[in-house]
Amino acid sequence: MEAFLSSTLAVAIAEIGDKTQLLALFLAARYGRPYIISLGVLIATLVNHALSAWLGALLADVIPEQWIPWIISISFFAIALWLLIPDKEDDDMGRFAQYGPFVATLVLFFLAEIGDKTQIATVILAAKFSADMWMTAAVIAGTTLGMLLANVPIIFAGKWLMDKLPLGFAHKAACVLFILLGIVTLLRA
Repeated sequence: MEAFLSSTLAVAIAEIGDKTQLLALFLAARYGRPYIISLGVLIATLVNHALSAWLGALLADVIPEQWIPWIISISFFAIALWLLIPDKEDDDMGRFAQYGPFVATLVLFFLAEIGDKTQIATVILAAKFSADMWMTAAVIAGTTLGMLLANVPIIFAGKWLMDKLPLGFAHKAACVLFILLGIVTLLRA
């Protein structure tokens, strides 16, 4: 349960104001099909985070065990600092927009998530909770739920929510969360 809850909370908070959240807002504004866009986000996130969690679990098996808490803690601290750098807004959906809301969302969301804070967090969380396949599955489920918790309201409520949410506060809260995760990881080492 710790793997699931930690993953959900970490990704939900880290995603606020992220480029993929802005992409979800643009897709909702362009197509106005929130259920289809939400389905595209779900599938893109499941595939992306499953691959990321698999990589994290694999790295946990290859890296010497005594290094893992230090690498994970440093990674959490790096993500905490990264969260303080705002993402750039980019409204260009490229050639995928012509394929409709589901395909555009699926492809663009998957591509936008590559190398993103939440993908890196998924790799790190999977490495931290790599005890067995159920822990890895809990990380995938948690990070996917966190992504949906942060993006589905944006897809449905769009601009109204973006006007009400203090993004600076959300980024700082996520930064504190990742610092705490780094400290807890070091203390448990």
